[in-house]
Amino acid sequence: MKTQPRIALLTLCLLVLAVALLRSAPSVGAAATSQITGTVKLDGQAPHQKPIDMSKDPACAQTRSGTPPTTENVVVGGNGGLANVVIYISQGLTGNEAATPSQPATIDQKGCMYVPHVVAMNVGQHLTVLNSDKTAHNIHPQPNPAGGNAQWNKSQTVGSGPIDVSWTNEEVSIPVKCNIHPWMRAFIAVVKGPIGLSDETGSFKLDNVPAGTYTLTAWQETYGTQTQKVTVAAGKPASADFTFKAK
Repeated sequence: MKTQPRIALLTLCLLVLAVALLRSAPSVGAAATSQITGTVKLDGQAPHQKPIDMSKDPACAQTRSGTPPTTENVVVGGNGGLANVVIYISQGLTGNEAATPSQPATIDQKGCMYVPHVVAMNVGQHLTVLNSDKTAHNIHPQPNPAGGNAQWNKSQTVGSGPIDVSWTNEEVSIPVKCNIHPWMRAFIAVVKGPIGLSDETGSFKLDNVPAGTYTLTAWQETYGTQTQKVTVAAGKPASADFTFKAK
């Protein structure tokens, strides 16, 4: 009579232990992904960036004091690091590796400039467009007509709410302009899968990269693109470095 309760108790303990082990074990997806890191450098003298005259709009001019802002075609740090370079996987992904990020990308109109100058985001990811200035702006992305992304032109008055948009197709990169302030320029890079953007030291990273061999592409608005092969092992970081030749 005592055997059955003991068996039932043992079975219950084994079930509890199995559930605990399942909860504590790392997921297959987390173990199978890794990271690609690297740097982007400029070899040679960085081109002179032209100063921007904002005097035609007093609200813009008042945001600046001392040294005037300059164009951002080529932004180079003290160590030769090249900023605003988009790095993405152009070949090797199967299409099922990464979910669309839940956090939106953001571009702000601040100091009568687009901040950041380059936005890197995924297909289907939301983009929040802000206007932090005390003057009206409009944001006018101009995708390739053959690329499948719709062109639009939306105004944002002082104090107006954010604009929320997304893109349905890959495109590197979509130029953006402001019809009110012609010096305002930006780019939006839209891809599927992991994507990185170099900072002023030239450093970048791509997160959640599955194991595999890929073609990695680096895009810069003045110098175009470079590619290289990179192999990522499961759970082990990989590295890749790019160097663009100054013109």
